[in-house]
Amino acid sequence: MRNIVKLNQKWCFTKNTSELPTTLPKDWYLVNLPHTWNQIDGLDGNNDYYRGICYYAKLIHRVDLPEAEEYYLEINGANSSADVYLNGEKLAHHDGGYSTWRVNITDALLDENLIVIAVDNAANDTVYPQMADFTFYGGLYRDVNLICVNHSHFQLDYYGGHGLKVTPNVSGMVHVQSWIVNPKETQLIRYTITDASQQVVACTETAQTNTTLTVEQVHLWHGRKDPYLYTITAELLENNQVLDSVSMRFGFRSYQIDAQRGFILNGEEYPLRGVSRHQDRWEIGNALLPEHHLEDINLICEMGANTIRLAHYQHDQYFYDLCDERGLVVWAEIPYISRHMPKGRENTITQMRELIVQNHHHASIVVWGLSNEITIGGNDDPDLLENHKILNDLCHELDETRPTVIAAVSMCPIDHPYLQIPDVVSYNHYFGWYGGDTDMNGPWFDHFHETYPNIPIGCSEYGCEALNWHSSNPKQGDYTEEYQAHYHEELIKQLFSRSYLWATHVWNMFDFGADARNEGGENGQNHKGLVTIDRKYKKDAFYTYKAWLSDEPFVHICGKRYVNRTEDVTKVTVYSNLETVELFANGTSLRIPLRFE
Repeated sequence: MRNIVKLNQKWCFTKNTSELPTTLPKDWYLVNLPHTWNQIDGLDGNNDYYRGICYYAKLIHRVDLPEAEEYYLEINGANSSADVYLNGEKLAHHDGGYSTWRVNITDALLDENLIVIAVDNAANDTVYPQMADFTFYGGLYRDVNLICVNHSHFQLDYYGGHGLKVTPNVSGMVHVQSWIVNPKETQLIRYTITDASQQVVACTETAQTNTTLTVEQVHLWHGRKDPYLYTITAELLENNQVLDSVSMRFGFRSYQIDAQRGFILNGEEYPLRGVSRHQDRWEIGNALLPEHHLEDINLICEMGANTIRLAHYQHDQYFYDLCDERGLVVWAEIPYISRHMPKGRENTITQMRELIVQNHHHASIVVWGLSNEITIGGNDDPDLLENHKILNDLCHELDETRPTVIAAVSMCPIDHPYLQIPDVVSYNHYFGWYGGDTDMNGPWFDHFHETYPNIPIGCSEYGCEALNWHSSNPKQGDYTEEYQAHYHEELIKQLFSRSYLWATHVWNMFDFGADARNEGGENGQNHKGLVTIDRKYKKDAFYTYKAWLSDEPFVHICGKRYVNRTEDVTKVTVYSNLETVELFANGTSLRIPLRFE
């Protein structure tokens, strides 16, 4: 049977060597994974965080490992390129910092084994991302495991996948495809589907790697309202003995993205209103633990969002699992962002294959994102167009069930040919922050919709920055919490009233590291978040959305950090989703009727 051993503890780490060690180094730092070397300098501004090669080393003894015939080293996130060495022998190289990849180390294993992983986040012109408004943290920032399997096993070598692909249909038909390494004619595969209460609802044994099971009386996955999940388990059998086993959860759901009616889930109009998310934190960088992911999704759900754009790269599998469980509709994308690199085409293809192969089963994911703001440096490159066509075709080849999408930069002409490539289009607009006025947003989308009535259109980014700055007369560009709240009040009116918009995503749910930024008085961050980067403070704009989107009764008085006020009479802003609210000052009711729009 398969055994998975976590290798997160006690790695030796350094950035101060150019030679591979032959023994476990005594003078390197001892670290536990997940780990990044940019958790401090990647968040302090000036764009001077360390980008280069760092080394991780760990000693393992074969006697301590579970007995198996094959051993795979599994790396769930090494940003952005990495080389794996075992006992001085180079076994693998991988480009792309956000996906799972594996290395078969069986033939190189000795009684005592020194694993060395060289991780490199230096600038180059082949691996995405290289230009973007976020920090490219280096490190082994997700789990590293050892997967121990039989000689015959579900495939582990193909783009970090599970060796299993499940494609459900709301009729109850579940098509399953599996890939076996070193199969034998005497082997069978047993497929079992269980419901949320762990009751078996379908089961079959077959020698075929392609089969179809039927689930009666299907319970649909219906977003936040009812995120119902099933589990499929595939077992490789020989003489009734289980050699290997793989499980994954999935959901039955149907959806459309309609140019007139927006997003439709299981036949019901289901407007997608939510946020985007980066995966980093203050003084932690991207080296998140499960409790960090859980806190993030709790905050997103508290706000009432029903969709999340996981930008601008593949996120941790645990977070996709949480989205499945909570019913958040997900936009998943690769980091093909900001600058098209002629030498980077193969890397976009590889990262897209990994994203889809590893995440095909997630009920929450509804679109594959091809690129973000890729025309910001110019939009007349024919190689850029060809790259998008290749990616678009690849997505449909790997997954016939999901549409593709791009996030276009605001200044991209609406008649640009690359907007005709994906199935769905969204735009990043910041009218009311980076120039223009807030009331320009709705009319812009109306113009697009009137010009291209058959192209589904959404808003993939909008937002403005806010620190602990305050004003009773907030103005565009002042970085105050009050202007951010006003901005989002206006954008809610502009966007939520247009039912044809298939999705709207606030940029961003959380402040995040952007070490090139020196603005607003607090360097190294993008402060467009509705919540601070340490997750300790929900800005007033957070409650603007909670009032519109959440069914949880609440009242929030704005301006809690606005302490030093100079005016004799001050304005009090209250957000709530209740019908009536009474305001008290020093225990005395002001008896002022409150109006909620």
